[in-house]
Amino acid sequence: MRIKFLIFGFLLFWLVLLVRIYYISIKSNTYYEEIAKRNAIRVEYLAPFRGSILDINGKPLSVNRLGFSIGIKPQLSSSKKREILENEIDFLVKNIDGLDKEKLKKLYTRRDSSYSHEFVKVVDFISYNKIMKKFSKLSLRDNLSINIASRRHYPYEYLASHVIGYVAKANHKDEQNNPIAKLTGFIGKTGIEKYYNSVLEGQRGEKLTKVTAFNEELEEIDKKLPTSSDIKLNLDLELQQYITKIFDKKSGVIIVMNAKNGKILAAGSFPEYNLNSFVDGISHSKWRNLSNDFNHPFTNKLINGLYPPGSVIKMGVGLSFFETGLITPNTNFYCGGSIELGERDFRCWKNKGHSKTNFRKAIRESCDVYFYKGSLKVGIDKITPVLKNLGFARKTGVDLPHEFIGSVPGKSWKMQKYQKPWYQGETLNTSIGQGYFLVTPLQIAKHTALLATGYSVTPHFIHSIEGLNVDYGKKDILTLTQKKHLPLIRSAMREVVSHPRGTGHRNIKTKVDIAGKTGTAQVVGIPQDEKIRMKEHELEYYRRSHAWFTTYGPYKDPQYVVTVMVEHGGHGGSAAGAIVSKIYDKLLEMKYIKQK
Repeated sequence: MRIKFLIFGFLLFWLVLLVRIYYISIKSNTYYEEIAKRNAIRVEYLAPFRGSILDINGKPLSVNRLGFSIGIKPQLSSSKKREILENEIDFLVKNIDGLDKEKLKKLYTRRDSSYSHEFVKVVDFISYNKIMKKFSKLSLRDNLSINIASRRHYPYEYLASHVIGYVAKANHKDEQNNPIAKLTGFIGKTGIEKYYNSVLEGQRGEKLTKVTAFNEELEEIDKKLPTSSDIKLNLDLELQQYITKIFDKKSGVIIVMNAKNGKILAAGSFPEYNLNSFVDGISHSKWRNLSNDFNHPFTNKLINGLYPPGSVIKMGVGLSFFETGLITPNTNFYCGGSIELGERDFRCWKNKGHSKTNFRKAIRESCDVYFYKGSLKVGIDKITPVLKNLGFARKTGVDLPHEFIGSVPGKSWKMQKYQKPWYQGETLNTSIGQGYFLVTPLQIAKHTALLATGYSVTPHFIHSIEGLNVDYGKKDILTLTQKKHLPLIRSAMREVVSHPRGTGHRNIKTKVDIAGKTGTAQVVGIPQDEKIRMKEHELEYYRRSHAWFTTYGPYKDPQYVVTVMVEHGGHGGSAAGAIVSKIYDKLLEMKYIKQK
């Protein structure tokens, strides 16, 4: 009896087990299959439309053109479905001008995946006007997907190209890791487009959808729309167009900046290039022509152009003299046209010399010998730290990517860079902004604002992000001794343009009372055996000096800095004086400047 009971229990256990297995594997299969179909959730990321870049008055500098992208149903590359793919591509080529059949096939093959159920994008962008006539015809095809798309567009093409920058295909590894670039395929490459890329590209959206195992959509569960922000710059489109016009195909830089807060109203690095050429990829021939241009249109000379500052640095060098106490404003040095050091003559630009010269006269008439002799008395170790504190050999902080810092040379700098000792002759060259001394034009503009107002400002283009103003503030970096001598420096800079012997007097014809400093930065050295220096216009173009003219105005109430640098322009006053004058008159006309 006990054995029968055990056998019965054993059989019952296996019977229950088999019934359960049958129920789970057979009976419940259909039920759970239906549940699985209904419960699959697809997450789709939605690409944002890139924010616009506007000028100070809300005029568009960088916008999006609306159009469409075209996708073909996935997994049609197999031999069985190859004919369907061929038909769809033939249909597209026949109905839309400019499409290449072979390119579409290669693109589809490269982007298609057996693991993806998404339509394969074969046309990234096609303009609204080009597709609208055929839109209804295209949208009826089950194997095609037509979606809204956008493409970056620059309405003014060349204008402020180095400032605005451009958007192009994200083709580097670090760019492709960007989640927005993965969706859009594009990213900011240069200028404002790159510096504020994370703001402009925005945040992706998200769409949650219930789908079947065959990726058939059942219902939308949730949707979060993508967002992006517009940014407004301090640039004034009218003023920007004006400075571009008056620079008249020269090579160099113009900067117009608020002296009190660093806001940049207009800035150009010339020559410029067409931003729209880069959005979809520039041709090899165009790239080669631009790359081989000796005027370097690809270089953003505002922040990446490194030039000897020439005489526009003399005010800063003068502050280093006064800081030591060894030289005062009343200290005079005799200029006979040159100074002999070792076996070399260091010449002044004026062959006959300037006779007895103090600081005021040295700035007004740009006497080199005054600074030669002053630098020998003070020494390079006293000059370099002051110039660095004034903002040279460091970034200005401008909101553009990859800013260069230039160099303020000295003993330790040369030893570190060249493993060579410092010579006194190099001190003389440094004192007049030559030799190893290199600056960017924006550093000179910032330095000029410091002399004009007594405060260090951060040059910047941004005005507001989505209506919220951006304020950079200002810093008090000058010592008491330097502040004490600012009135003298300002007065001397005024005499540069107002005094009959000022180096900029003959060329400044503006209604605004301004102060400034001219500069001539040599590109090549002058041979020692050349007794009579060739005039700039007699030199070959690319051997001519760079011409500087940095200014501020009005003199009594400094509001704006205008810095102009003409590559191979020769003398600063003659090459840039007329440009500077016209810009101040334009600022007056546009009511930026209010003279008391």
